[in-house]
Amino acid sequence: MAKDIQEYKKIMVAVDGSASAEHAYKKAVKIAVRNHSDLVIAHVVDTRTYSMGMPALYTEGIVTESDEMRDQLASYKAEAESQGVTNVTIEMAKGHPRTLLAEDIPKRYEVDLIIVGQTGLNAVERWMIGSVSEHILRTAPCDVLIVKNELENEE
Repeated sequence: MAKDIQEYKKIMVAVDGSASAEHAYKKAVKIAVRNHSDLVIAHVVDTRTYSMGMPALYTEGIVTESDEMRDQLASYKAEAESQGVTNVTIEMAKGHPRTLLAEDIPKRYEVDLIIVGQTGLNAVERWMIGSVSEHILRTAPCDVLIVKNELENEE
């Protein structure tokens, strides 16, 4: 009797520069190689983070984060390709990470698996504002894999 094994053809991994996101990225590359999948590496600059300050700080913060992440995304893409992922796309957007990562970007690329790192928020922050990972899990149009933080995986 043959097993019905899910093959993922279009995988999206959300990255934000954190160690947790880097761990998720590494797992996404391994899964993409194993499944011969396309990989979308996505980052969303949360413009709300910079809206509290003065207009000059708003623009400077967004530009700085965008430049840093553009370099990181290019590095991730090169690394994924060197490990055997044949079709890697970089997606960098500005706006609300929850909506863009859970709905807009996955639909645009017809993603069938989203991979995200576990949140680093504490229990109070999670209760008050929730996490992007939890929102993606609840609202994404496809399967979601939340990768535990590396230290928790080792325990």
